[in-house]
Amino acid sequence: MIEAVLVEGLVYGILALGVFISFRVLDFPDLTAEGAFPLGAAVGAALVSSGAHPVVAMLGALAAGGLAGAATGAIYAALRVPSLLAGIVVMTGLWSVNLRVMGGKANIPLIAGNPVMDAAYALLPGAGDWSAALFFALAAAAVLGILALFFSTEAGIAMGALGDNEAVVVAAGSDPRLLRTSGVALSGALCGLSGGLAASYQGFADVNFGSGVVAAGLASVMVGEFLFRSNRIGLQLVRVVIGSIAFRAIMFAGRRYGYIVGMGPNDLRLVTALLVVGAVAAGRLKAKRDAKRGLASAAARSSGAEARSKGGAL
Repeated sequence: MIEAVLVEGLVYGILALGVFISFRVLDFPDLTAEGAFPLGAAVGAALVSSGAHPVVAMLGALAAGGLAGAATGAIYAALRVPSLLAGIVVMTGLWSVNLRVMGGKANIPLIAGNPVMDAAYALLPGAGDWSAALFFALAAAAVLGILALFFSTEAGIAMGALGDNEAVVVAAGSDPRLLRTSGVALSGALCGLSGGLAASYQGFADVNFGSGVVAAGLASVMVGEFLFRSNRIGLQLVRVVIGSIAFRAIMFAGRRYGYIVGMGPNDLRLVTALLVVGAVAAGRLKAKRDAKRGLASAAARSSGAEARSKGGAL
């Protein structure tokens, strides 16, 4: 089942990248993902069911998620409402939008045809889920490469600076409202694409797809941060996807072996919450320990320099 864990980790890793951009890069707490993810699934499944090319279907899911994120950013910028409230408003409205996209039905099955997964399994004929894992690994690598290139551009650097110090962005002549809206739209687009891919992998789109995806995305981000630290944006992006795979592995272990400690499928949300809290606590402890080591090292260097100075004076 390792290949299934890899596939889930890679598919939801794209969602985690969207959560990472809003929460970490932009410092913009946002719940739009809970609506953008099922919207992407609904649009992707509806287009596939209507006979559209799978690439067109996934681009449609990407665009739909981007529009959802842009709506949240526009509400925040125009009405000055808190980011969480703007996300909740959009997420609530998208429930009805998703139902309309799916023709008033709660789900769209892809039993008649699933061209995305047909392409995935055709990559390595006879390899089953390993072929799907390779397919989604290539998709995730493409997304990572595009994001890494974007964040090396002037606009990407300004977007990263916005989350740290908005005054610097204003001083540089950039419009923080436009930049933030663009960043939230990018986050929503990634969530929409992830939803479209998830619908194809699972074989259906459901209106309840978005339940709990923000918590899962945050858990993936924090697990990745716990695994290793880096100030380079490229490694941070890779770390998010690795964290998503690790998180899905933990969830799989909980489903498979949770009965040993009396845990059932209904307890997985609790495990997710505990993972987020545990990752935050572990990160804080690690940061404090590193800070103490840094102070101790600085003190040792200072003492050595003082001793050498006294020796030279003698």
